[in-house]
Amino acid sequence: MKLDAIDLRILEAVQEDGRITKLALAEKAGLSPTPCWMRLRKLEKAGIITGYHARVAVRRVAPVASVMMEVTLGNHRQADFERFERAVAAIPEITACWSVGGGVDYILKLVAADIDAYQRLVDGLLDRELGIDRYFTYIVTKTIKEETVLPLAALLPASP
Repeated sequence: MKLDAIDLRILEAVQEDGRITKLALAEKAGLSPTPCWMRLRKLEKAGIITGYHARVAVRRVAPVASVMMEVTLGNHRQADFERFERAVAAIPEITACWSVGGGVDYILKLVAADIDAYQRLVDGLLDRELGIDRYFTYIVTKTIKEETVLPLAALLPASP
């Protein structure tokens, strides 16, 4: 789907505020409400907008340990990757997982109540024999930046 400037304004607005009113969205997009709403629905149906979420200040709710983890598998067959990825997808404490090139196979982002809870989670992964050869743990001591809004205008090629 080819996006135009109006679509980008709609995407930027809903990224910044998923609860934006129809009228406010239309104003930001430079359209009247009905055509703006139709474009929003079109973006949703095309799978460009995949959901709406609230950002929760989790440390205000409960103490939490944030952890980044590098994982290298012992074998690199497709079945090994699939088995590991299925297991990771089913664990809610693993909030992100990226398959990466370079010296490791995956980088994971995890949250746990504390370091002991994190270690129990890792022990559970190891007990399941998912093919983990090595892993390295990085405890997040301070979050400097964690954005959910993507800089769409900077990512798209400039128009001629």
